[in-house]
Amino acid sequence: MAKVARLMVEKAGIDVDELLELLIKNAAAELTTYYYYTILRTNLIGLEGEGLKQIAEEARIEDRNHFEALIPRIYELGGKLPNDMKVFHDMSACPPALLPEDPTDVKAILKVLVAAERCAVRGYTHICNLTAGKDHRTYELALAILNEEIQHESWFSEFLGEGPSGHFSRRGDMSPFVSKFME
Repeated sequence: MAKVARLMVEKAGIDVDELLELLIKNAAAELTTYYYYTILRTNLIGLEGEGLKQIAEEARIEDRNHFEALIPRIYELGGKLPNDMKVFHDMSACPPALLPEDPTDVKAILKVLVAAERCAVRGYTHICNLTAGKDHRTYELALAILNEEIQHESWFSEFLGEGPSGHFSRRGDMSPFVSKFME
């Protein structure tokens, strides 16, 4: 654990235990979303689904990257992940992105995807608001993840016909905002 890092965050007026709880719950959300997106992506078939499969895959891989990027900060601040995966799953900051009852309903899958991204946007916005000007490392990490989650939401909401977002799929350049935290 980086004891000085935790001390500086505490001195800045942040309840580190509260922050750790948020980071761990969001890490759980990222890992469970990675899992559930695997199932959702697998079910994106047919004429409509195939067009979404690559975008769902990009969001899926980036969510795994978000999980990987959060872990060092959790441990730097003196936190740790639960030893039990079921406990970790159940503490997720966002509800499971479950496959809809009709797995062939592409629009229903899209609604699950966009709801998951909107939950993530709310969660990382909250962490950014909590850490802005006080915990620079956590703020920068949360902001990087937030940028990517906003793009994911935009990709899926366009397919729902909610309007153009101006964002484009990455096609190979995964996690442009978060990649610096994964070195």
